[in-house]
Order: sequence, then structure tokens, then C-alpha cells
Amino acid sequence: MSSARDEILGRVRAALDGVDRTAPEAPAPRVAPVADLVGHFADRVEHYRAVVERCAPADLEDVVAAALGRHLPGGSGTVVVPPGLAFDVAGAVVDTGLSALELDRVDAVVTEAAVGVAETGTIVLDHGPGQGRRALTLVPDRHVCVVRAEQVVPDVPDALDRLDPRRPLTWISGPSATSDIELDRVEGVHGPRTLHVVVVDPA
Repeated sequence: MSSARDEILGRVRAALDGVDRTAPEAPAPRVAPVADLVGHFADRVEHYRAVVERCAPADLEDVVAAALGRHLPGGSGTVVVPPGLAFDVAGAVVDTGLSALELDRVDAVVTEAAVGVAETGTIVLDHGPGQGRRALTLVPDRHVCVVRAEQVVPDVPDALDRLDPRRPLTWISGPSATSDIELDRVEGVHGPRTLHVVVVDPA
């Protein structure tokens, strides 16, 4: 007398009779290669209403200073940078563990990034040197983030290959934004209202 299990397995075997069970060919890459990966990344980031600029390495400090001048009324205001930033930001304060209240009074923060994802226009921070702790990039109203051309990868799986999953990761796709049930967009609720990305091209 067959059991219900035997009956079910029999039906499965009958359904699979004649089905080719050889391993399928490896799927094609999910994202088609693009001729200008960095340009594609810049376009995607801009799509999220972020400000994007590209510059040569020698011009980085001037471009960042100009970006801060555009964002801060009268070109003044408190700017904080994380320890280990690879370039100078004139007049900036280095974060030494500022409280949430102190960070809330900061006008802008300048950081570097770990990876840029071209297909999604996403910037990933792993909060290593030059990137700061998570609160530093989520509390101030303006975030100027530097991404170097060699850090840009085609898609998320490529980014994951470069990242250490044991580190804290912050994925940024444009300025902070949300919407209510009426779909009214509100920016700055869960993070910076203004995101300014400076992409540094090869020398």
C-alpha cells in the first residue's frame, strides 16, 4: 500500500519524465557593459537629484571648496570632516566623536567613499579612514562625497566583491527622501537633504 509521500513523489517523477536535466549554460551578465562607466555612474547619481561634478586630482580641493561655498550661505558655516581624509578642507573641523546635537548644528560634512555603483548610481561607505562614522554622514544637512574613478564598478554584485561584509555599510542613492500616502516628496527626513558628489577622474 503506497503512502501519500510515495504518491506525490510518483507524480513529480512523471512530470519530470523527458525533461532535459543537463546543467544550463551560465547566464549572460545582468548589466550590459557601457563604454563610459564613470560617466554612466555620474548620470545615475544625478538622476537622484544629487549635484555631480567631475574633476582632475589636482583640482579636487578647489572643487570641494567651491561646492561648500555654493551650499553654505555667504560661503561660511561649520564643516566637519572624518579622521583620515586624504585631502585638506580649509576651515573644517575633524570629527572626534561629536554628539548628535553637535552634529545637528553642522552645516556640511565632507567624506570619501568606498565604492560607487554605476548601474544604480549608489555610493557605498564602509566607514573606514576618510569616511567617518555613520552618524557623521546621516545627521548634517549637506554631504559632499568624493568618489574616485577607480572606485566605480558596474553593478551591485561587483560592489559586494570589493566590500567586507563584516564592516558597517551605508548605501546612498541620492539625497535622503521619503513620501507620504499622497506621494508628496519630502527630503532630509532620514539623512542629508543635499548630496554633492565629486567624481575624481584619473590623472
